[in-house]
Amino acid sequence: MNTADLHTLTGAYAVDALSDTERAAFERHLSGCAPCTQETAELTATSARLGLAVSVTPRAELRDEVLRRITTVRQETPREAGAATSAPRATARRMLLSRWALAACVAAAAAFGGVAVWQHERAEDALDQARQAAQDADRVAAVLAAPDARSGSAKLGDGATGTVVVSRSQDKAVFVVSGMAPPPQGKTYQLWFDEGGTMRSAGLMEPGRSAQTVLMSGTVAGASGMGITVEPAGGSEQPTSPPVALMPLPA
Repeated sequence: MNTADLHTLTGAYAVDALSDTERAAFERHLSGCAPCTQETAELTATSARLGLAVSVTPRAELRDEVLRRITTVRQETPREAGAATSAPRATARRMLLSRWALAACVAAAAAFGGVAVWQHERAEDALDQARQAAQDADRVAAVLAAPDARSGSAKLGDGATGTVVVSRSQDKAVFVVSGMAPPPQGKTYQLWFDEGGTMRSAGLMEPGRSAQTVLMSGTVAGASGMGITVEPAGGSEQPTSPPVALMPLPA
């Protein structure tokens, strides 16, 4: 792949449509190509806006439907190969299985209560996550679409680029990053608001994702910049490592 080909991959990289080989080659190219770095940052922010513009909030009644179906839909029993056997053989097999039927039913009845509880808890967790994701998507969309939204971009090192979008009317900021190297094992990237040299936690990035859009936690009031540090899994109350990047917030 030559340099001319790499210049054409900004759009595909922004929407995570490159193979691992192409992505690695393009990220090496970004480290020495300022025009592609700027264009990638802009396209990444634009793709995030377009995706959020068509996002759909789950129906309010979805939770009740899921919980109701859990108790009524049975899992289909796997069928054995060669089920089409002769009648005498099938009858003998049914007689053999019937000896265990009562014991199996008793065991199933005892276990069903635990399974139902487990399914209910998993459904509740999934619904909570979906509800939180929908709320975050709405907040991100509100920031990106705000009339007073302002953005600033910068290179973060190792070929990564970051864009921060701020809406003073929403009092929120969104961070869009592409080409981010994974953090060390057992570590995570943590975002911070810089308030005159005092760092205030703004949430965690998802480890292992090179491109992502993050709604920064907390308000932007009083902050003039933002930073990223590498922290233990779960984050820290204050930075424990030198910043990976520092960026001013757009005015």
